[in-house]
Amino acid sequence: MLKQQFVNILNNFEPITLGEMDAVKLMNRVDTKFAFSAENLQELLPELSKYYKVFEINGTRIPSYESLYFDDDNFTFFNDHHNGKMNRFKVRFRNYVESNLYFLEIKHKFKGRTEKERISVDGFTDFLSQKHTEFIQLTLQDKMNLRPCLWNSFHRITLVGREINERLTLDFNIQFKWENEVQDFENLIIAELKQERPDRSSPFFSVMKKEGIRPYRLSKYCLGSIEIHGNEKLKYNKFKKKILKLKMINDVNA
Repeated sequence: MLKQQFVNILNNFEPITLGEMDAVKLMNRVDTKFAFSAENLQELLPELSKYYKVFEINGTRIPSYESLYFDDDNFTFFNDHHNGKMNRFKVRFRNYVESNLYFLEIKHKFKGRTEKERISVDGFTDFLSQKHTEFIQLTLQDKMNLRPCLWNSFHRITLVGREINERLTLDFNIQFKWENEVQDFENLIIAELKQERPDRSSPFFSVMKKEGIRPYRLSKYCLGSIEIHGNEKLKYNKFKKKILKLKMINDVNA
């Protein structure tokens, strides 16, 4: 239902293809996150159509994504984020569903910048092959005993600036799973503005300021880890207020 409502609005956007997206890959970038409700997005999308094109792949403007995250037994990647470490990583397999593409991806956050490295893989596996391990060790410059710990899926709208070199991703229908545990955030929108360098003249920054929505720092991996593993394995005191706010946003129109 929610997806169809967005589809109707996105029909008014000019499309951009996968090939045209190559000019704005932004594999080394600055990310700024925002969180708001699906109701907010329905109101904001018509305004955004003036400034952005929408990514379209195989006839859909709201493709699906699936991820399998890895961490070690101590949840080092999670704890590095929780503790505010300036040099931190996330490791995942990701399936770009409509494209039928799978990658092993490593996101490296260093002094406020995000760099993404990836290699093509055949599909999801619950173990890391020698090729996978060598790629991870080369990127992390460290040996870690990683294991799968969290499934994540969501729908994504990707907008590309008409006159400014930036991408905006809008994720919703967010779900986290592990074993028999499932947590859904259907009405929460996690927006991520990706830029070469911080630029407050971005149309999206202007829209967020007008709506009184401030940047919000919390990754989907950390949110899902807390929801699935938090009560047993994780300390997340610094994230508690953020988690409560995200749940409140999600519950507004649930």
